[in-house]
Amino acid sequence: MSAGTTAARISQRISAIAESATLAVDAKAKALKAAGRPVIGFGAGEPDFPTPDYIVQAAIEAAGQPKYHRYSPAGGLPELKKAIADKTLRDSGYKVDPAQVLVTNGGKQAVYNTFATLVDPGDEVIIPTPFWTTYPEAIRLAGGVPVEVFAGPEQGYLVTIEQLEAAVTDKTKILLFVSPSNPTGAVYSPEQVAEIGKWAASKGLWVVTDEIYEHLTYDGVEFTSIATAAPELGDRVVILNGVAKTYAMTGWRVGWMIGPTDVIKAATNLQSHATSNVSNIMQVAAAAALTGPLTAVDEMKVAFDRRRKAIVAGLNAIDGVECPTPTGAFYVYADVRGLLGKEFETSNGPVRPGTSAELAALILDEVEVAIVPGEAFGPSGYVRLSYALGDDDLAEGVRRMQEFLGKAK
Repeated sequence: MSAGTTAARISQRISAIAESATLAVDAKAKALKAAGRPVIGFGAGEPDFPTPDYIVQAAIEAAGQPKYHRYSPAGGLPELKKAIADKTLRDSGYKVDPAQVLVTNGGKQAVYNTFATLVDPGDEVIIPTPFWTTYPEAIRLAGGVPVEVFAGPEQGYLVTIEQLEAAVTDKTKILLFVSPSNPTGAVYSPEQVAEIGKWAASKGLWVVTDEIYEHLTYDGVEFTSIATAAPELGDRVVILNGVAKTYAMTGWRVGWMIGPTDVIKAATNLQSHATSNVSNIMQVAAAAALTGPLTAVDEMKVAFDRRRKAIVAGLNAIDGVECPTPTGAFYVYADVRGLLGKEFETSNGPVRPGTSAELAALILDEVEVAIVPGEAFGPSGYVRLSYALGDDDLAEGVRRMQEFLGKAK
């Protein structure tokens, strides 16, 4: 092989990374929109609301203070680390010291840092599936092996102890636990959370829990932190979180990880060589978010709940689509296996999509609606739609899909 080939120029480790499917769909939708196409995007999990004013104002004021124009500790501003510790006790009943907190450039860096810090080559990480696209890639980058445990709509997209037990080997080191879930919107009950945590503790496993959707639950369903529900885990828990979803701050890029001090110290060392400190202005804004009222969050939840009900009803009106009602986050995960193999008339003649990826591409091409196929999150046969977009766009997008998919033969 010549030195000039792509394979030789790019490392095998990086070449093996799959592009973020959700961001790819969102980018394509935005590119088509910029070209004048009336595309409606259900791809990215991004609230359509502006960041609350008091948070923006905190950033503006911070930008005028010279002390924030300089480097700050790689692990985060002390005032933000304290705010995160206080917020964790308030919302989860889990007491941590600020020394157990690392502030990261968004939730994704928290995910990467965690697996890079905990995983050695060959270690296995159990991932309840459907999963968020970044998890397996971060595990593989660390040399780990993702082990998928699939739970379909028949079981509410919730894995069971029996399934987890069947997936454990002598190489298993970590259980990844996510509730509320991206992409399914599924939420485990307090009893299920406690049971899974106790099981993981009995196996001597670490639990990495992503709690970024903790405030987004519906129908009286409770969020439960596995760190609180399963004290048996002791210090073998790492919590991932951030301000992006709760406070409509996706572009501000502030997340964090919480864990034992030795893990946080090691992860901070990694970050000191990767990105150093998160933008000080963004950190001040995040502190304002965490110490401020949840009024804006509650207002957003009202809109999300309304959209949740509308999209579930609209999708279930399509023959061949079965869409369970999610109780968390702002996604629906619809079963479209009933549409695969059916014939659709297009401008290029009849088409029979055999996978959810082919179906999603067809919907984008024919009616200019962007959705994410199940292949991005696990097995084919499903699609994820975010209902964090505006009401009018949601209604129009669902109408287009109903009209097009309703003609399947």
